[in-house]
Amino acid sequence: MGRLTSTLVIGLLLAVCQTATPPTPSPLPSPSPHTPPTASILQSGDVPAGLVVCLGSGPIDVYVTSLARSDATLAARVASQWEALRSQGAHDGAISLFTAGRPACTAELAATSGVKAITSFVAVFTDPGEADRAWESGVFGFIPPAPGELPPGISRGTATGLGLSSWTADRAPVRLACWHKSLFVALVVATNLDMTTFKSATAAVDARLN
Repeated sequence: MGRLTSTLVIGLLLAVCQTATPPTPSPLPSPSPHTPPTASILQSGDVPAGLVVCLGSGPIDVYVTSLARSDATLAARVASQWEALRSQGAHDGAISLFTAGRPACTAELAATSGVKAITSFVAVFTDPGEADRAWESGVFGFIPPAPGELPPGISRGTATGLGLSSWTADRAPVRLACWHKSLFVALVVATNLDMTTFKSATAAVDARLN
């Protein structure tokens, strides 16, 4: 009797093993898509009331085309600076400009005189190494200071609050931040705006760089 029972149990176990459906492996989580530069730059809700978005804000190529209608020389310089970033691996970029006066929309960055203005630029690269090297080389002519050469008002590295590859300048009336994070290089330039507004703007851009 015991042998018969054992045979039946073994037979049942074999049947279960042969008919059981193997467990389906859990799918790997999809990586979060990177935020495009047009969504990473400053938006209207990030800047103080009274500042109006400039025509041409958006993809960098659109900005250059718009700028060329009023200042061909400056547009050519910006196009050359963007091409330099492209040669280092940038494959997409966007810029947004907000000013309290329309003439400042076509002024060179950090050269808006007594008008309140703030500009943001974001470029995305294929890999973090490219982005870091591009940041080190300078963005739109703004080159980070050497680690051991920090004049008053200039900070570099973690002291900026924007990571190791970052630098900031506080030279009234201009405040500037340029940094590398993930696949991105970002630049924020504010003129005639207080430190609270400037830090809020850089934090808004930084939070979107994933």
